[in-house]
Amino acid sequence: MRKRKGAGRPTIADVADKAGVSTITVSRALRDPSKVSDRLRRKISNAVDKLNYVPHSHASALASTRSNIVGVIVPSLTNNVFADSLRAIYDDLEEGPFQVQLGNSRYIAADEERLVRTFLGQGPSAMIIAGTDQTDAARELLENAPCPVVQIMEIGDDPIDMMVGFSHIEGGRAAGNHLYEMGYRHIGFLGARMDPRSHRRLEGFKQAMQSVGCYDPDLIVTTTTSSSVSLGVELISQIRARRPDIDAIFCNNDDLALGALFGCQKAGISVPDEMGIIGFNDLEMMAASHPSLTSIRTDRYAIGKRAVEMILAALEDEAPDQKIIDLGFELQQRESTQRKV
Repeated sequence: MRKRKGAGRPTIADVADKAGVSTITVSRALRDPSKVSDRLRRKISNAVDKLNYVPHSHASALASTRSNIVGVIVPSLTNNVFADSLRAIYDDLEEGPFQVQLGNSRYIAADEERLVRTFLGQGPSAMIIAGTDQTDAARELLENAPCPVVQIMEIGDDPIDMMVGFSHIEGGRAAGNHLYEMGYRHIGFLGARMDPRSHRRLEGFKQAMQSVGCYDPDLIVTTTTSSSVSLGVELISQIRARRPDIDAIFCNNDDLALGALFGCQKAGISVPDEMGIIGFNDLEMMAASHPSLTSIRTDRYAIGKRAVEMILAALEDEAPDQKIIDLGFELQQRESTQRKV
C-alpha cells in the first residue's frame, strides 16, 4: 500500500522555477492569462501540467486553511446506483458545517481529472471519488492532497487514502456460479457502457465459467452504449438470434436484466425454465417485476454513509486503522433463476 504524500504538493515557486520565470509572473498568468504573452502562457501551462500543480483559490490564506467543502465526484447523476450513495452523503453531512460540492465526470477520465484539479484548488476539507481508475495525474493530485480522500463503490489493494465498497470481480463470479448451480449450462453475459467496474464483473463471470468448463466467448455481448431497459431487449434478441441454445444470462446491471426479461416475454421464452436471468445492484424494480428478478445486491447507501464516517473521523485525527472497508454484496435469489430441474 502506497503512502500518501499529503502536504508535499508542488508550490507556485516550483512552477516558477520549472518555467524559468518569477512567481509574480506565474501568479499573474494564473489569475488572468491575457496579461502575459502566448509564449509565457505556454511555458507556465506546461510547468503546471508536468508538476500537477493545483492553484489554490485562496492563495493569500495560510496553506493549512481549509474550506468547509466536501468534494464529491461521481460518473453519473442519473444512475440510481450513485444516487443512493449521494443521498447518504447529503443525509450525513446536512446537520454539520460542511457543504457538498458535486461533480459529474460522465465516465470520462479527463473530465474526472479536471474536476479533481478544480475541487482541490478550493481547499476542500475532504474528497470522495467513485472508483479506483483515476488517471495517473489525478491520482498524484489526490495523493498530495492535504485532506482525507475516500474512494467509494469498489475496493482494491492500493487505496489513495481510504476506500469503501465491494469487489466487482467477486460479484461477477457469484452471479456466474449461481446460474451454474441452478442447472444452466449455456450461460451468457450482457454488458452496456462497460466502464472499469463492468469489466471487473465480466472478469469475475469469466473466471466462474472457466472453473466449471462452461466459458464460451460467443455467449458474451458487450457495447459501449449507455445502459437502458430497451437496450436489454435489443441485446437479448441479438444473442438469441446468434445462439439459440443460450439458457441463462448475467447482465452487468439491472436495467439490462429487466430488458432481457421483457425481450424473453416478447419472444415467448419462459423465464426461468428456458432462460435464467440475473442482474447486478438489486434496484427496487427487480423485486417488483414478474417474474421477480434475481440480482447481486449492493448497499450503496451504506457505502456513502461509511465514507462520511471515515472522513469525519480523519478530520478529528482518528483515521481508521482499516483503510479498506469491504461491505460486500448479497445474492438475492428470486423467481428468474428458480429453474425446475
